[in-house]
Amino acid sequence: MIQKEQDNIIHKYIRYMKLQRNYSGNTLEAYILDINKLLKFLKDNGIRPEAAKLSDIQCFAASLHDIGISPRSQCRILSGVRAFYKYLYLDGYIKDDPTELLESPKLGDHLPEVLTTEEVDRLEQAIDLSKWEGQRNKAIIEVLFSCGLRVSELVNLKMSALYLDEQFVRIMGKGNKERLVPISENAIEQLKYWFIDRSHMNIKPGEEDYVFLNRRGAHLTRTMILIMIKRLGAEAGIQKTISPHTLRHSFATALLEGGADLRAIQSMLGHESIGTTEIYTHIDTHTLREEILNHHPRNMAAKDNKVKE
Repeated sequence: MIQKEQDNIIHKYIRYMKLQRNYSGNTLEAYILDINKLLKFLKDNGIRPEAAKLSDIQCFAASLHDIGISPRSQCRILSGVRAFYKYLYLDGYIKDDPTELLESPKLGDHLPEVLTTEEVDRLEQAIDLSKWEGQRNKAIIEVLFSCGLRVSELVNLKMSALYLDEQFVRIMGKGNKERLVPISENAIEQLKYWFIDRSHMNIKPGEEDYVFLNRRGAHLTRTMILIMIKRLGAEAGIQKTISPHTLRHSFATALLEGGADLRAIQSMLGHESIGTTEIYTHIDTHTLREEILNHHPRNMAAKDNKVKE
């Protein structure tokens, strides 16, 4: 491929992923970065993308290891490379897919960092509620921990997607797939406190439906959430490396340890994988709600308090 033709194919591939595969902007950006890594490698070695063989792709994979990219990131990059060559094959640009026999690096049993309920409490206790954003941040942590949301789902959470009387929130996840996620009573309580502060804000036009706002009345970014949680973790004396995703892992781990069904947890997280998607679609929404409400530590603690009263 000459450069102009190559650029045209990349443009068509991006359009294919966006329209046919329904990928989000963040996913598209990641795929493009990964494909550009491959294209640069091939160009540096005088290899046209459509002429690449399995051995060439294997050399590219080895180069990722040599520059210190983690096995997990290598797997993600090679997944993007496979998708690209599958597209080239299906659209007739190449006769054979060189990635059919491409192997990914073996991953060990990596367990992500998780926080205990006590550590989540310490995060919240580190919040200065005298500051205007204090209650907002407390509500953010509770929603992340009680619902297991991705940070992108949190920053895009809308007021119109909250069904607090029914204890549900409507989430638009990856690939524009919608799911209903139960929300704990404690998270609802913290949201309602935040709404009192929110009602006194000057909200920018077009931002009125976003749940979480910055001091300028615009919705938050993922980076803002990351910085806030890392800062609170340091102030709370938590030694673990944490991020918004840590609260998502903590949500799943807490439910699993509490006895919730694994398939219910996977469905609430909005995960899809080959062989399990059909199972998820047959799980009753009411059953999912009961799994979370019965097994999440926040709800279990609330029930214990009611019994004591």
